[in-house]
Amino acid sequence: MQNTHLKKSFSDKLFFFLNGVFLTFALLIVLIPLLHVVAQSISSPSEVIAGHVLLIPKKPTLMAYQEIFRSKLLLSGYGNSIVYTFTGTLINIFLTVICAYPLSRKDFLGRKWMMWAFLFTMIFAAPLIPTYLNVRNLGMLDTIWAVLLPNAIGVYNMVVARTFFVSNIPDEMIEAAELDGADDLKIVWYLVLPLSKAILAVLTLFYAVSHWNSYFDAFMYLSSEGKLPLQVVLRNILANAKMIEEMANASVEQSQRLALVEVLKYAVIVFGSLPVIMLYPFVQKHFVKGVMVGSIKG
Repeated sequence: MQNTHLKKSFSDKLFFFLNGVFLTFALLIVLIPLLHVVAQSISSPSEVIAGHVLLIPKKPTLMAYQEIFRSKLLLSGYGNSIVYTFTGTLINIFLTVICAYPLSRKDFLGRKWMMWAFLFTMIFAAPLIPTYLNVRNLGMLDTIWAVLLPNAIGVYNMVVARTFFVSNIPDEMIEAAELDGADDLKIVWYLVLPLSKAILAVLTLFYAVSHWNSYFDAFMYLSSEGKLPLQVVLRNILANAKMIEEMANASVEQSQRLALVEVLKYAVIVFGSLPVIMLYPFVQKHFVKGVMVGSIKG
């Protein structure tokens, strides 16, 4: 049987070796801090305060996480983040599709000028103070809409969706649907969306992760503690040592409180990052595909 494998040259072997070294180094840069934070969060407070914990937990305990689940503020923030992420992603996908589809049609009058108008907003974004005044004048301060509507559509994501529609939805198929009497709404619902599941999955992931990690808009526009998302609650806790001490007051003696405060800081970080860390391995291929959409055509 003939061997079809090509023999690698010295330059190829050197490239793969250096590439492996670089990727290993990059992996360690990312992995070591994560392991350190996780190890600190599940180690005994006395071991953490003594500086004995690096990458391996010492005297493992879930005491810090038990204190977190006793905090009504953290649980409220978790629930708010879920609501904001779900609702915001629905709004984002809806607006992205209804903007991207018309701009993908060659017979849409003025589509080039409309496209330039969208791109203009990417280059020249509104400053913070005018945006805040606009939100205030619309009566959206301290409401869910102040978090969701200012970023209701991502222009870059809309351009990606438009490129996908142009490259993967043939004009002949749309013309055939029009000859059968379908209007634009039916074409989008029964033709475009079923053929665009891949890009819709990608955009959903992009938008959902963005909403989950977002904190600036909520920090600027929301004032009620009961409406704050998880990231703002975590930021307030990490910036205010007194709040962490209050979390530890319920079930910990005074002598252990200082040590538990340090462990709680790490546990709070893990608590906020856990959903995305658990989700990413299952959706990595979609993120890669999203980056590649439009790289050849469009």
